[in-house]
Parts: sequence; C-alpha cells; structure tokens
Amino acid sequence: MSESQLTLLLVDDDPMIVESLAPLLERSGFHVLLASNGDEALSKIQSHHPDVIVMDVLMPRMNGRETLRRMRKSNIWTPTILLTQVGEAAERATALEEGADDYLNKPFHSQELLARIHAVLRRARSAGQSLSSARRLASVDLILDRQSRRVFLADESLNLTPKAFSVLEYLMTHPDEAVSREELLRSVWGWEYPTGTRTVDTRINELRRALNDDAASPRFIQTLTGEGYIFIAPVKPAP
Repeated sequence: MSESQLTLLLVDDDPMIVESLAPLLERSGFHVLLASNGDEALSKIQSHHPDVIVMDVLMPRMNGRETLRRMRKSNIWTPTILLTQVGEAAERATALEEGADDYLNKPFHSQELLARIHAVLRRARSAGQSLSSARRLASVDLILDRQSRRVFLADESLNLTPKAFSVLEYLMTHPDEAVSREELLRSVWGWEYPTGTRTVDTRINELRRALNDDAASPRFIQTLTGEGYIFIAPVKPAP
C-alpha cells in the first residue's frame, strides 16, 4: 500500500456483495480491508484505523447500527456509509441521527457507492468531525439543532414544517453537493411516498421564505437547472 492510498473497511456478511465490491474498490484506488460482522469490524477499526467504512446494517452477532453507535460513543468519527435494505425514510433518518455519514439502499449501482464514498471523504476533510454526526450545524448566521429539531437565523427561531426541517437538514449535511429532487424524495419522504418532485419544490420555497433567501441571489440554497439544489454556504459542526 502506498502512503497516499486510502484504507477502506468493507463490512458485510454477504459473500456475493464482498466478492463484487472489494475488487471494484481496489481498482478505484483503495486499500480494502474486510470484516463480516460488527465485532470483527470494531477490532479492525482499532488496529488499522481505516479512512472510510462501508458497512451493512443487517449482520449476525452485531448489526451495523449497533457497531456505529459503539464507534461514536468511543469518539471514533471515521466517515461511515451504511448499506440497508430498508427503504423507509424513518429508518434512514435514524441511521443519520446515530452518526452515519450517509446510507445507500440495496440494490445500488457501484458508481453511486463510489460517488458517496468520495463525497463523505470530502466532507470529513473540510469539516473535521462528520457533519452527519454533529448534533448542531452552523452556516453563517444559521443554526440547525438536530436534537431539538429547531432552526435559528440570527438568533431568531424559525417556524418550519417537519418536512422542510428535514430537507434543510439533508442539504446542510451535504453542502456543496448537487442534490436532485429525486434524492430528496427518497431521503426525506421515503421510496414508498406517492408524491412528485413538486412536493420538494414546495418545501424549498418554504425554506427560502423562512431564510429570506433570494432564489436569484441565494445565500444558502441555489437551484441547479435540470439537476436539483445545492447548499452553497459553508457548514460546520456547532458547539
């Protein structure tokens, strides 16, 4: 392994997943370590200090979410992507609240996984502590408190609907990334939610009114024609 090569820990008990992903990740420039359960993953994290972790949720002995909880309680903030077969928004929101940097629903395209890996690595380098594991996020004079589910702008509390809060939370934990309307639908409303992209636009408009954010000259949320939205202001964990 070269000094500049990043180490990735792949944690999954499904041999077919491991056999397909491990060579792809190696070809993409990562030094890949393998673990088949949470206990083995924690041991390798302690001994090898990987740069990023891709971990399945459903595993024997210790599942991925419990492994992640133990990591965060031990102040191990290695960027972690969870792989799950559960498509409901509540399950994914819980995973993020417990400290996951991102999640991907099975089945997924390998190139999407690679894009998510590089994105969480960029965020970790720029923010230090993972944004997805931070209880409070700050951007200019905007504070988002994930524990109380409240948002403050210039120290004034904003009255947001729960869905608007969740959209803002997702955008702030993925700053400087193009986020499609479809991705927001999957992440905030869930795969099963029978709605269209107009619903996303409605919540974005609600956020812009609350944030006094001009769509033509935005401070926070910029529209990308044909792509979706991007949170353009810098975001960092807040005390």
